[in-house]
Amino acid sequence: MSYYDQDTIEEVRRANDIVDVIKEYVPLKKSGSNYFGLCPFHGEKTPSFSVSPSRQMYHCFGCGASGTVYQFMENYLHMSFPEAVEALASRAGITLKKQELTGEQKRKNDRKKTLLAVQKDAAVYFYSLLHSPHGEKCLEYFKKRGLSDETMTKFGLGYSDMYSNDLYQYLKKKGYSDDILRDSGLVTFDERYGVRDKFFNRAMFPVMDQYSKVIAFGGRVMGDGEPKYLNSPETDIFHKSYTLYGLHLARRTRRDYFILCEGYMDVIALHQAGFDCAVASLGTSLTPGQTDIIARITKNVYLSYDSDGAGVKAILRAIPMFRAKGITPRIIHMDPYKDPDEFIKALGADEYQKRIDEAENFFIFEIRQLQKNYDMSDPAARTQFETETAKKLLEFKIELERDNYTDTVCREFSIPVDAMKSLIRRLAVEEMNRPVRINTRPDETVHRPDDVKKKDDPDEMRLLSWIADRPDLFGTVSEYLKPEDFDDGILQNIATQLYDQIEHNGIVSPAVIIDSFDEVDDQNRASWIFHENVRSLQETPKEEKGKAFVITLTKVVKKSYDKRISTLDATDMDRFSLIKEEKESLDKIARLRIADA
Repeated sequence: MSYYDQDTIEEVRRANDIVDVIKEYVPLKKSGSNYFGLCPFHGEKTPSFSVSPSRQMYHCFGCGASGTVYQFMENYLHMSFPEAVEALASRAGITLKKQELTGEQKRKNDRKKTLLAVQKDAAVYFYSLLHSPHGEKCLEYFKKRGLSDETMTKFGLGYSDMYSNDLYQYLKKKGYSDDILRDSGLVTFDERYGVRDKFFNRAMFPVMDQYSKVIAFGGRVMGDGEPKYLNSPETDIFHKSYTLYGLHLARRTRRDYFILCEGYMDVIALHQAGFDCAVASLGTSLTPGQTDIIARITKNVYLSYDSDGAGVKAILRAIPMFRAKGITPRIIHMDPYKDPDEFIKALGADEYQKRIDEAENFFIFEIRQLQKNYDMSDPAARTQFETETAKKLLEFKIELERDNYTDTVCREFSIPVDAMKSLIRRLAVEEMNRPVRINTRPDETVHRPDDVKKKDDPDEMRLLSWIADRPDLFGTVSEYLKPEDFDDGILQNIATQLYDQIEHNGIVSPAVIIDSFDEVDDQNRASWIFHENVRSLQETPKEEKGKAFVITLTKVVKKSYDKRISTLDATDMDRFSLIKEEKESLDKIARLRIADA
C-alpha cells in the first residue's frame, strides 16, 4: 500500500506537468497535440515515445511502456511509488503529510526496513572482506574468472570469511537483535551447533531487487565443500520465484531484448562484455512469476542456457511459459562451449553477438530435440517423428501462423509439405470428432473459486476504452450497464471510477485512475486500457467504428445478462423476466446508429 492518501497523490501529480518532468530526462519535440522523443526504455532510431499533455500520460508505440508521471519516475529512475511521490513533491515545493499507518502496518514496515538494512550491512561487510587480506584467495578467484575491478564493484561482489560466525558478531555489534538476524536468512540458530553464519568461506554475490536494494545472497564455496552454490532462504523481503539476478541493471538497457541464462557468472560475464540485458533465475527453474516480470519489460527474449542435457531440459520447460505470456523466445547456441561465460572468454563479444543474430526459433529448436528421439534411417520411426511434429503444429490455432511454421519445418527437416499438410488436416478432423465430456454442473462455470485468477475480458476492456476515448458515448453504455456488471477486480474498479468522473465532471482523467492502484501490475493493466487499447480503436477505419462499438456493447451486455440468468433456477419467474429483458435490450442495441464512433 502507498504511504499517502489519494488526495495527496493527486495534488502532487497536478503540480508536476508530465511534459515538463520527462523533458528533464528525454528530449521531446511537439507534434500536433502531443510531444514525441526516443523511448528511454528501449533502443530505437525513430521516435515512438509519445507524451500527452491532455491525458498527462506517456506511451511508447514501440515497446508498449506507458503510465503517468509516477510510473515514469518508478521505471526510469528505479524508484518505489512512495519515493516517486516524495521526489515529485520536493520538485513542486509541496510538504507531504504521510498517511497514518496502523500499529500493525507500522510494525511490518519497520521490520522490512530493518531486514533491508541488515542485507545492506552484510553486503558492505562481504565487500570489505574481499578487499582485505582475508579475501585474497577469493579476489584471485574472481580475477582468474576474468572480472575487472569495475565489474566486481558494479555487482557488489564480496567474500564471507572462513570463520563460521564472524558475520553474526559483526551484525550484533551493529545493534541487530537475534530475532531480526534469524529472519534475515543470514544466520542460523541451532541447539547443537549454536549460532552459525549461513555463508562462510564463499565468494558472495548480492542479489538485488529492481530498485538496487540488496535482498539476498548467493555464495560459491571456495575449495571442495558442498554445496557448491548456496542461496539465501526465502524471507519477508526475498521471494525467489519473483526475483531475477541482474534485473536492477538489465532494466536500464537500451537493447530491446533480454538474455536469460542460468548462473551468476553468466550474467556478470555478459554484462562485462557489453550485454547489459542479461538476467538469471537464481539457480532455480524458471517460474511464472519471473516470466511475468520479463514480459512487463520486453517481448523479446533469448535463452542462453547451458548446452548440456540439463540446459536443454530447462529450455524446453521455459518455452511454453514464455509462449503463455505472448513471447516468442529464441535459443542461442554456444557449442562447442558450455555457457556464455566460457564462450565469451574463448571467442569474445563479437562472436557472441553473431550467435544472437543466428539464434534459433523456439519451435524449430523443439522439433530438433524431438527428432533426437527417433532413428531417422528407420521408415517407421521417421513416420512417427513426422506424426508427432504434425501434432505439435496443430497447437498453432491461427491458420496462417500454422502454415508458416509448417513450411519452415518441412524445409528444415526435409519433409514433403503437401504430405505434412494432409496429415495435419487428418489429425484435426480426428480431434474434432473426439467425444467431448459434457459439464453437467453449469453453475461451476459461473461461480469460480476466488483463488482462480481470471484474465481480463477483452470485450469489457475494449468497452472501457471506448468510454475513455469518447465520453459522449457514456450515456449509451450506462443505459445498459452499471459498474458492477463488469468483471470483479480491476475492470470493475476502472468502470466505477470512469462512471464517477463522467457523471460528476463530464471528463475523463486516466492518470487519476491509474495512480489509484497500488500494485504495479494493476497500474500497467489500466495503462493498457487507456493507451494501447484506445490506439487500436482509433486505428479502426472510420466507416467501421460505429459497427465495432455496437458489436462490443452487445457482447458485454449479453455476458452480463447471461451471468445473472445462470444464477437463477430454471423455474424462477425472475429468470423468464431477465431473458425477456435481455432480448429487448439486445434488439434495441442492434438498432443503434453511432455516427463516427
